[in-house]
Order: sequence, then C-alpha cells, then structure tokens
Amino acid sequence: MSERLADDRRAGGTQPRRAMRQGPRPLALHLTAALGSLLSSSAALPLLRNGLLPWNPALRDRAAALREDMARADRQRRAAPDGDRLTREVDREIRRRIDAVLTGVERYRRHPYRRDLPDPPTVWAEGGSRLLDYGAGERAGGRPVLFVPSLVNRGYILDLSCDRSLMRWLAARGFRPLLLDWGRPGPMERRFTLTDYIAGRLERALDFVVEAVGAPVPVVGYCMGGLLAAALAQRRPRSLAGLGLMATPWDFHAEDAATARRVATFIQPWGPVLERWGELPTDALQALFAQLDPLLALKKFAGFARMAPESRAATAFVALEDWLNDGVPLVAGVARDALAGWYGRNDTMAGSWMVAGLPVDPGAIRVPALALIPERDRIVPPASALALPAAIPGARILRPPLGHIGMVVSAGAETGVWNPLAEWLAATG
Repeated sequence: MSERLADDRRAGGTQPRRAMRQGPRPLALHLTAALGSLLSSSAALPLLRNGLLPWNPALRDRAAALREDMARADRQRRAAPDGDRLTREVDREIRRRIDAVLTGVERYRRHPYRRDLPDPPTVWAEGGSRLLDYGAGERAGGRPVLFVPSLVNRGYILDLSCDRSLMRWLAARGFRPLLLDWGRPGPMERRFTLTDYIAGRLERALDFVVEAVGAPVPVVGYCMGGLLAAALAQRRPRSLAGLGLMATPWDFHAEDAATARRVATFIQPWGPVLERWGELPTDALQALFAQLDPLLALKKFAGFARMAPESRAATAFVALEDWLNDGVPLVAGVARDALAGWYGRNDTMAGSWMVAGLPVDPGAIRVPALALIPERDRIVPPASALALPAAIPGARILRPPLGHIGMVVSAGAETGVWNPLAEWLAATG
C-alpha cells in the first residue's frame, strides 16, 4: 500500500486538488469482485492440496501436474525449519496484487487528464438529441455520412481524443461525418420505445440530412446503433446510399444462449425502478456489462498501475475509462425491448423484432452493406455479428483482428477499420 499512499501525499500539499473521478462504476462492485477473487486463493489452497478443488476438464492434466508439484513442496515443507513457506508466498502475492489494483484505481481517479475537445456545430436537434457536423466550416462540401451510435454509451467514442477520433479523421479526408448524439433521456424520451427512436427521431434526423444534401446518404451504425441503422435501412431504402455495420449483434444466442438468457433476467429485479423512474440507471447497466468479465477491472487497473502516469499509454487508458464511466441511462421501453426481447427471446434472429408494427427483416435490405466484425470482440461475439450480414443480400464482410472498442480507438484501428470504411464510403452511391 505504500506506493498508493505516497501518491495520496503527492496529490495533497498546497496545490489545488481536482475533483476525483467516481469511477470505475460501480466502484463497489468492481472492488468486491477483484478482492473476492484474490482473497479466495488462500481459501482454495487446502482444497488444491487435497485434490478437492474442481477444475475445468480442459485443465485436468495441468491440474494433475500442479498437484504433484504441491505434494513435492509439502514434503519439503515438512522437512524445512521455516514452516509453510508456500502459504506465506501465496499471501504475499495476494497482498501484492491487491496493492496493484488499488494503486491503479487511485491513480485513475486522480489523473489530471480531462477531455477538452470542442464539439462541432449542431445542425439539428430534437429533445435531448443533437446532430453534430464534423465536416462544417473549412471542410464543408465533403461526402455526408450519418453515424448512429448506441443508446447505452455516449457517442463520442467515435471522437474520443485528438489522436483517436474517427469523426475528425474522416473529415480530414474529405468526408462530412454527422454524428447523432442521442443525449441523456429527459421526460420525453423516458416514454420512448425502440420504435420511437428508429421510426421517429432517427428517421427525422435522416430526413434532415437527405433534404440538406439533396441525395441519399450512407448510414453507419456502431454496436447497438447498427441494429437501429439496419431497421432504418429496411424502412427507408431510398434515403440510404449504403449501410455500414460496426460490431453489430444480431444472433444473441449464437455462442452462449444461457448467458444471454441470464442477461435478460437482470431486468426482473429492476421492474419497480423502471416503472417509477422510467429508465434503467447507468450503474445498473455498468453492473450488467461487468458480468461479461467480472475480473476485467482487476486486470485493467493492475496493468494501469505499472504505467508511467505521464505516458501516452496512461492518458489513452484514462480517456477510454472516462468514456466507459460516462454512460447514460436506458429508458424503460428500450431496456425491456433489448434485454427481454433481444437477449432473452432472441427476437432479431427469430424474426419477431417489430418496429412500428413491422418485423425487421435483413433479407429485405436492398442497399449496399459493409459489416466490420472484429475477431477479438468479447462484447459482441463474432458469430452473433456475422448472422446479420449473412442475411443481407450482397453484404460485404471484413474481420479486422481487433476488439469491440479497439476497432475504433486502438493503434490498429486506422489500418484495420478506418481505411477500409473510408474506401467503402467513397465507393457508395
């Protein structure tokens, strides 16, 4: 703990103190998962020694070899004067790892980085939503492209920082990216369903762009935004010059139906909250995402503790974590449609996902389509994403060796995703 306490002292003194970040959200859940996992090692040690610890069948041979090593160590322990050295070493390693994750969390909460990119002009607005024009001013006149982000996370993942902004990169190459910032739900949006967002707000934003440029425009959706864009493409084919899908799920039961159904049950205890507040709180959504990898915070923040605080890697880490912790609530109607419908019943694959009374059918999409499906995606399994372009006639598929978020902000994003997307956009229409 000494290094973390030294960081605390350096943060004090006469210098004005920045307000600490509240994340990673929900902090108590992440810390409980990390500490519980580490502290369980001591409890598991006797079971490991006597062979009662259950192992994944794939690890059975390695477990047997480990037990042999443990038996040899125990024989040496009994002959040694210093007692149970293995237990002491396990305890020492537990303390070291606890110190690392707590140091990483504390350094993140106090890091001086703050995102200060100015927003581009707003060219259209409705309720809490805005259409941001990254091709305005000097770059006006480029090929318009409408980007549709998820309703769950803030859209600025596509404009994260000066050197990690797909929007500004495209604008510098002659395009006119228009990003639909959904905003935070207000009293109007809390009554929305997916139909209200797609057949209402999204269509009106599209109409504004098409009327302004006098021609169909390509629409690109990221993650959940790709589902909204796919439904839009079916409903408004004459307004779209092409459909881009980035890490967009479709078959929610493709790789692990049991896990998808467990995600669906997550909404049940939140029923009274949905009825009273009209939305699923941000921390509840963050807790849901944490179930995908309960130990992710342990691994991430222990790694962050080893970074030089002033390094570009540390700044990039903080920028991404700030975005992850800057989530928005999900309105009740959308939460029910997405969790119970998509994850629970797999409505998308079953053909029973309805928008404005009509089923969303990828086979009815008749615009050029490109699906960018990252091979290392653990949020949207590739098998889930592949199901959508497989059902769209003539859809093109690219599989960059990146992750779900890495496809838009990692060092490999420009080569693996940005360039192919720009080439395809230039060729559409």
